[in-house]
Amino acid sequence: MQNKHSGHFTPLTSAGLLITLGIIYGDIGTSPLYVMTAVMHGNVVTEQLIYGALSCVIWTLTLQTTVKYVILTLRADNNGEGGIFSLFALVRRKLPWLFIPAMIGGSALLADGIITPPISVASAIEGLRRINPDVQTVPIVIAILTVLFAVQRFGTKIVGKVFGPVMLVWFSMLAVLGIVQIFQNPAIFRAINPMYAYRLLVEYPDGFWILGAVFLCTTGAEALYSDLGHCGRDNIRVSWIFVKTCLILTYLGQGAWIMTHVGSVIDENPFYAIMPEWFLIIGICIATAAAIIASQALITGSFTLISEAIRLNFWPKVKLVYPTDQKGQLYVPSLNMLLWLGCVGIVLYFREAEHMEAAYGLAITVTMLMTTLLMTFYLYLKRIGKLLILTFLGAFLVIEISFLTANLTKFSHGGYVSVLLGGLIFAIMFIWFKAYTIKNKLTEYVAFQDKKQVLMLQKLSEDMTVPKYATNLIFMTSARTFDTIESKVMYSIFQKQPKRADVYWFLHVEITDEPYTKEYKVHTYAEGQVFKVTFYLGFRVENKINLYFRKVVEDMVKHGEVDITSRYESLNAQNIIGDFRFVVLEKFLSYENNLSPFQRVVMDGYFILKDLATSEEKYFGLDTSSVIVEKVPLLIKPVNDIKLCRI
Repeated sequence: MQNKHSGHFTPLTSAGLLITLGIIYGDIGTSPLYVMTAVMHGNVVTEQLIYGALSCVIWTLTLQTTVKYVILTLRADNNGEGGIFSLFALVRRKLPWLFIPAMIGGSALLADGIITPPISVASAIEGLRRINPDVQTVPIVIAILTVLFAVQRFGTKIVGKVFGPVMLVWFSMLAVLGIVQIFQNPAIFRAINPMYAYRLLVEYPDGFWILGAVFLCTTGAEALYSDLGHCGRDNIRVSWIFVKTCLILTYLGQGAWIMTHVGSVIDENPFYAIMPEWFLIIGICIATAAAIIASQALITGSFTLISEAIRLNFWPKVKLVYPTDQKGQLYVPSLNMLLWLGCVGIVLYFREAEHMEAAYGLAITVTMLMTTLLMTFYLYLKRIGKLLILTFLGAFLVIEISFLTANLTKFSHGGYVSVLLGGLIFAIMFIWFKAYTIKNKLTEYVAFQDKKQVLMLQKLSEDMTVPKYATNLIFMTSARTFDTIESKVMYSIFQKQPKRADVYWFLHVEITDEPYTKEYKVHTYAEGQVFKVTFYLGFRVENKINLYFRKVVEDMVKHGEVDITSRYESLNAQNIIGDFRFVVLEKFLSYENNLSPFQRVVMDGYFILKDLATSEEKYFGLDTSSVIVEKVPLLIKPVNDIKLCRI
């Protein structure tokens, strides 16, 4: 299904290129603030170190960012949408077991992303120390992050329009600052030769471990893919030419300045050192603006990631808010609070940007490895030649395992923070998904195809001895086929409290692998009395079932398929519409279960998370004034061997 909003069909325009600069490149674009500082940390400046490190940076941007992501991975679009969960959605029907690498990659991306706003903002603000060495940067960083997270509830439609021009100024500044230094030492261009990278890794003492710092230059590469749907493939590819050029120029410029300090240990940030004194305040302001934009891109990406995780049953159903009418704009209040707490905690724990650098990047290498794995299977399903697939897999496994190995040295320096966060997020995803599959596998259904259940509903509807429960009674159902319904639903209608209604509706929501699908299908079991409506909604479509159901009913009334006027004589005479009542069945874990220890842990964890999550009626956007919530026991494995003697 073609969608005019999908990135696959977003045209290449000058406006599109400007918007892409503002949305896509915040993370990777602010890496010059801290990469060379991390490379030089504690190291004596030598020509071999500088040429080798710069060569590693240039070829990392070329192989990892350009070849893997910009050229290859951007091809794996799900109707224009990108990201690790979109990639999983492309392969899950034939290879469902790949949910494990998808979860690992998604949780690592969220975990390491919590460090991105603090390190970007702290690196920018610490430039003030060149003006006043005693300035306290921690309160300033926390204040900026607090304001940034506070404004999320209002959306970023207006602010987003200035992101592009600001990032254009930022990248232009990077290029100019770099060129000025390069003019003073043109020999720095020798670093483009990959032999310098090879010699650093093989010959330089402990040179291989410098890859942990070099990797910081490409941590934002995953964002290129994740934000594909916002900007479009062509806009990303063309704008990357400009961005990569500016990044390489500024890295070479910093390298040229560092070359003037051969034999010494540098204790200042080369990024600010290459700025003229008169430009310092302006540069710090531009850098801070770019860091805020990088943080905003991370927050927006996290919201999108969680919304996709919910649709894939990887995450508890939490409240999703659409603050503006801008396509795809999303706000997740619970995640916003967690991210803010995480970022403030990171700032208070590490305090200095250089300490954050020591912990940054470890988890994102795991995400990149998982993307490589998923991409390999995607290429396999696309029937790409085996030699090309093996070349892709082999090359990027070598690169990314090398980065992961080098980054493992960061574990004891704070990397354990992102690993622990990633582990916690993965545990939540795994428990939620595993509990969902257990429930889904063991849910009992009754058949509708023999008409027995439909006849029972018709007879109940006409049984005047039973008090009327509602004119229109609506049940949410998880039954995916038209010829079945959960036995718990029928139990609720016939036995728990007989629910007589004039019209029975069963609603099912099917989340599609396409992002913006909005379709529905109606199955009529009994003319004018019993219907099932299945909504097919894309994984980026807002859940407004109350609104969608109203539209369905209006269309059916217009076509004479159903009469929704009240059946009470006094109200019918006035042509008044009858009432609508939703029933949501909320499961609880029955004591009558004989579970294995693993199942017990999973289900206990599931119900703890469920209590913290948004209720079903709020998640589906139902009118809570007309919703009845019924609790029903969830029997997974009944206890059958009860020994009880009558005396």
